[in-house]
This record gives sequence, C-alpha cells and structure tokens, in this order.
Amino acid sequence: MPAPIDFYFDFTSPYGYIFAQHIDDLAARHGRSTVWHPFLLGMAFKTTGAVALPEIPLKGEYALRDIQRSARFMGVPYRHPTRFPLPTQNAARSFYWLQDRHGALAKPFALACLRALFVEDRDISSPAVVLDVAAAVGVDRAALEQALADPAVKDRLRSETEAAIARGVFGSPFTFIDGEPFWGGDRMPQIERWLATGGF
Repeated sequence: MPAPIDFYFDFTSPYGYIFAQHIDDLAARHGRSTVWHPFLLGMAFKTTGAVALPEIPLKGEYALRDIQRSARFMGVPYRHPTRFPLPTQNAARSFYWLQDRHGALAKPFALACLRALFVEDRDISSPAVVLDVAAAVGVDRAALEQALADPAVKDRLRSETEAAIARGVFGSPFTFIDGEPFWGGDRMPQIERWLATGGF
C-alpha cells in the first residue's frame, strides 16, 4: 500500500482549515491514507522570521479577502473569527493525546475544533471551549482536562513542532507525499496530479 500523506497544519490557519475539509477525500481517491500533524506556526515563524498575515501591510488585507474567496471556491463554510490569530496549544495538545489513546476520535475532534473557530467563531484558545468541543465528539472531558495539565502532553506538542520544523515545515497547510513537500492550499491541484501520475 502507498505511504500515507503527511498533513501539517496549525488550528489557527484558515488555509489549513479549508485544506482539512478535503485532504482525506483526495487521498482516498488515490488509495492513500493521511496522517495529521498539528503544530505551532508561531514556532516556525521564529525560525523563518515570518509574521502572521494580519500583521503584514497590504498582504494582510488581501489575505482576508482571499481566504473568504478560497472558502467559497472550495465549498467550505467560513466566518472570519473575531479573535484572529489565536494560540492553539490546547487544541493541538488535545489532538495528540487523543491520537495516542483514542485514535479514532483525533480527526473528528480536529475537524470540530476547526469548525468551532472558523464557522462558529468560538475561541479555541480557551481550555473550556476545547473541552466542550471534545466532549461533543465523545471524548471524556474530565480525562482530557487532566491531560492538558500534564507536562508530558505539553512536551509532546513541543517535540512534534520541533520535528515538523526540522523536516522543513514552515507554513500551514503543508503536506508531504512520498517525501515531496507541498506548501499551501492552492497546491491541491498539483497534489492531485502528483498522486495520479506518481510525480512530475
């Protein structure tokens, strides 16, 4: 069976949110699975010297328009969050805790968290909101609340983010197919062609 597609994203990335709605279906059409890797984009920015889109003159204003247009083009509901960007440690830590212990719930939780931020305008930097989202998809709220205070869970996200950066990940979404890197949601047509042809 072909190797899975590695999908890296930050929970506060609108383009990551849009991409996440389609990557599993795209992979399945080509006989692939996916492995999701949330990471902290802010740590990557420290390496590259980049800043969040809203902080960039001219580009930030354009990006907001492009995000909304891209969501419409991809058929994805989108409501720009009142607070943006925001910290995503609690969502990402929860994902890895779920992946390790209740693997089948990790992706549904991630998708629900992304919808909470980019459709429902809920502040997923809040532990309480993340716990509510998790409980709604069947996660034991009390167990997750305890896990979020565990230093080992915090270290896991730090390690995953460091590993992502070491691999060359600097933005969200970012995918690897058989070692080939693709950055950005607008690379989806290239990814589709790559999967169909085995590379070009």
